[in-house]
Amino acid sequence: MSGADRKENEVRRMMEGPQPVVPADLAVRAAAHGSRLVRRHRALRRAGWLLIVAAALAFVVWATVNQPWLVPPSQTTPPLEGF
Repeated sequence: MSGADRKENEVRRMMEGPQPVVPADLAVRAAAHGSRLVRRHRALRRAGWLLIVAAALAFVVWATVNQPWLVPPSQTTPPLEGF
């Protein structure tokens, strides 16, 4: 007997036996749990977008203040020749 046949027979025995009693408030608890998950995911998504916007704003402020596209001024003076 292969492993799949053994598992199938075990499942059939479980299905033929007495069915467990389902709690009456199972649907209510599942709905509450689902709504909590949805609220949590929505809050995490909003926090992620807020973090992305804050990072973009910080980058724009940094780029405006430092102006990294400009060539930095020379720290030494050129040599004097032909004086």
